[in-house]
Amino acid sequence: MNDENRTSDCCMDASDASVSALDALRLIRENTRPVTGTEAAPLRSALGRILAAPITSPIDVPAYRNSAMDGYAIHGKDIPREGQCRLPVAGSAFAGKPYPGSLEQGQCIRIMTGAKMPAGADTVIMQEWVERQGNEALIDNRTKPGANVRQAGEDIQSGSVILEAGSEIGPAQLGLLASLGIAEVQVRRRVRVAFFSSGDEIRSIGQPLEEGQIYDSNRYTLYGMLREIGAEVIDMGVIPDRVEAIEGAIREAANEADLVLTSGGISVGEADFIAEAIHKLGRVHFAKVAIKPGRPLTFAHIDDACFFGLPGNPVAVMITFLQFARPAILRMQGRRPRLEPTLKVKAGSAFRKLPGRTEYQRGILSLDNNGELVVNSSGRQGSGVLSSMSNGNCFILLDDTSESIRPGEWVEVQPFELLRR
Repeated sequence: MNDENRTSDCCMDASDASVSALDALRLIRENTRPVTGTEAAPLRSALGRILAAPITSPIDVPAYRNSAMDGYAIHGKDIPREGQCRLPVAGSAFAGKPYPGSLEQGQCIRIMTGAKMPAGADTVIMQEWVERQGNEALIDNRTKPGANVRQAGEDIQSGSVILEAGSEIGPAQLGLLASLGIAEVQVRRRVRVAFFSSGDEIRSIGQPLEEGQIYDSNRYTLYGMLREIGAEVIDMGVIPDRVEAIEGAIREAANEADLVLTSGGISVGEADFIAEAIHKLGRVHFAKVAIKPGRPLTFAHIDDACFFGLPGNPVAVMITFLQFARPAILRMQGRRPRLEPTLKVKAGSAFRKLPGRTEYQRGILSLDNNGELVVNSSGRQGSGVLSSMSNGNCFILLDDTSESIRPGEWVEVQPFELLRR
């Protein structure tokens, strides 16, 4: 990102001061922008991609007047004012096999759902209201003229915009585009995200553990969360706690990716070299956020690449990614702005909380015996207790002014499922 596109806040010196969660999101929003570059995607390959330009319809939908149900097509003028009347059945019309010619007044045809209306006919009487007697149809006056007919262009008119730029292509959008005969669309290229873990105690899966060492889980949770939101991932592995190695990895990642993610090494320990490297290589927007867990969260730029330095504890990694890095990536994808819905539910258990920081506690959202939504704790809330994320299905969002919550009080929750995209 060019310097002129950054706010004055981006030049702040990382200090002991923490920004609020809301201010952190504001700074992220102000200092990220959609990636450039588009590509053509065959329709099925476009699932989950983001449209780079509006889509206009090349045809009317429906393309012609057609019947909305199985029944009999007639002239509306033939509907009797009272009682019943008989109309000879001149033929039939099926979807894909229209009735040849036009329908004369005083006649009717048998017509199926989706079949093209013949010239002259303007009304369909549902088959349940018609008594068929040989080659005649006995109709009454329950149907109004013009009923049960879909007009050409009633759903979509030719030339109208059906999908805006920034729309995500889901199953419904695939079907809509297919119904218009559109075989290929222009989408934004995927956001490239490079990530690595750091720490001499970290080992990759498949390596033997020595005393004081642990397996790296963070790269796997990050991989899963990045793939869920459609990012192109560059896994750089585990980088040792060496200044030169850390700086080299960050430079390489920033050259290859739109966004760089690291986990660990951003606090104030003697071996936390990432913070030192970022201050040397980039421009820091903030280095601490008043949240729990995840206070040592850094957001910066290294040339044009965004950088997020996530904490090292597994739960803090997931929370800071979902709440802060994910919104940045969604914005970089060029998605249309959207709401992040939350729910107000009653607490089924107590939640301990001190004012001063926004907390993202993990909970289990379920129905109580009365069929009402209630949220309970998913277990121990430590930032290293990954089972609290695995066992839970939502965040309990407690803002910086909140205090401890008692059972029965209302709380705001954010289901994990809503963070999958």
